[in-house]
Amino acid sequence: MPSAPPSSTARSAARVLGLAALALLAAAPHASAAGDWSLAPAGGGRPSFYAEGTPGSALQDTVSVTNPGGHPVTVRLTGSGVPVTFAEPTVRVPARTRADVPFTVTVPAGAAPGDRTGTLVAKDTGGRTVTARLRLRVGGPELSALTVEHVSVHGDRITYELVNRGTTVLAPKLAVRARGLFGRVLLDRAARTLPVRLAPGTRTELSEPWPGHPALDAADVRLTATAADGAHDTAGTEARFVPWGGVAAVAGVLTAGAAVAVVRLRGRRAGRLAEPGSMNVELTGAAR
Repeated sequence: MPSAPPSSTARSAARVLGLAALALLAAAPHASAAGDWSLAPAGGGRPSFYAEGTPGSALQDTVSVTNPGGHPVTVRLTGSGVPVTFAEPTVRVPARTRADVPFTVTVPAGAAPGDRTGTLVAKDTGGRTVTARLRLRVGGPELSALTVEHVSVHGDRITYELVNRGTTVLAPKLAVRARGLFGRVLLDRAARTLPVRLAPGTRTELSEPWPGHPALDAADVRLTATAADGAHDTAGTEARFVPWGGVAAVAGVLTAGAAVAVVRLRGRRAGRLAEPGSMNVELTGAAR
């Protein structure tokens, strides 16, 4: 026999049980992906960190690790690019919680004025890494200073070194001039920007081509380097150009000629000694 249709009371009970099950599912916490947590400056409204101070100062700020998921997350905090020290290098953030971690940026005692960039790095136990940018401005007087050193000439190249003696980044220009004997201009190269940028306290070795240098001359070579804000220096060297191959050939010819002359002179002297009557004989007694 076919079963009887359920009564209205049974249908109402089933509907209530279904609604209760949906409510329980909605109220149950959802498992979140490991990538839900984030890293940002504390307080909100800042896309990145910014710090400013003089050399030797310690600057403080706070970073927030936010975990909106349903499981706790443990992250390790590190910094790169600038000296950063965290109050808690490793932090455990419970589910749906935010952890605010203070940190200190130390400006190096010998840091030159200007901007530096760094990064705050957070890495969880699963290997996921999140970063936040940090910009550090070092205060202090700006000094533009540049020197030219160790100028020398090697064949068809002029080598030298540029040294940044100041506290600012330099984009140097170089002019080259060389004069020969009696002031004759051998090389006159106008100032041009070099393809280098010199950080404070650094040096670089460069060279200038001189394919048309004289074959026989003595040159006074002068290099003048300039940069922004009055950086300026001039240095030079003396170079002597001698065609050693030609000199060796001339020396060989002269040596051979001298040898021939010596041989001929000796031959003439020997000939004079061998001629009759050329000997002087002195008689010291009478013949009987």
